[in-house]
Amino acid sequence: MRIFSSIAAAFIFAALTAVSASAQVPAATAQPAKIVVINSAAFAAKDGITKYSKAIEALDLEFRPTQTEINTMGTRLQTLAAEIENARKASSPSPGVPAKAPDPTVLQAKVDEAQALDIKLKRTQEDAKARLEKREAALLEPIMADIMKGLDEFAKQKGYALILDASKLVSAGVILALDGPKVDVTKDFITFFNARPATTATTAAPPR
Repeated sequence: MRIFSSIAAAFIFAALTAVSASAQVPAATAQPAKIVVINSAAFAAKDGITKYSKAIEALDLEFRPTQTEINTMGTRLQTLAAEIENARKASSPSPGVPAKAPDPTVLQAKVDEAQALDIKLKRTQEDAKARLEKREAALLEPIMADIMKGLDEFAKQKGYALILDASKLVSAGVILALDGPKVDVTKDFITFFNARPATTATTAAPPR
């Protein structure tokens, strides 16, 4: 989901690091612990976890008008900055080039507009960031909690002793080598989770 340029990206599973299963194998038939990985970054894809990807789409749609407003203000601010800079250059040309003094009233009006727009843009971005964080919590936290529950159920059902988040391990430089087909069960978990009965977790409606 692409949101405001000044806002840190928001929709990564910070809570998902590792899930351990409580299922035990009798000592007489003990087997090596099964450790697998899941790429949580795949959850938001269109073919990922349905309720999560739909929540991301809902957030994108909800904040799209604000994103457009911010983009428009940013473009206008860049235009004003260029016009002001060009006007100032024209009043101090290179040697041998006649000066063309800009209308001071017009120039000051542009400076005033740029300053006011800069303040408005920053306030709009700050407000949008606060609203986005609040909506993220309302929409995504219940889904994250359900996914964590699903991971525990999946681990117990499959007999996995430990599930690690591959995306975080790779970004942290912890994984040096990985035999994906043998240990990556991302697709299996997504299929398992999407087939689970609906839970009581619901998607909060946007504020009015």
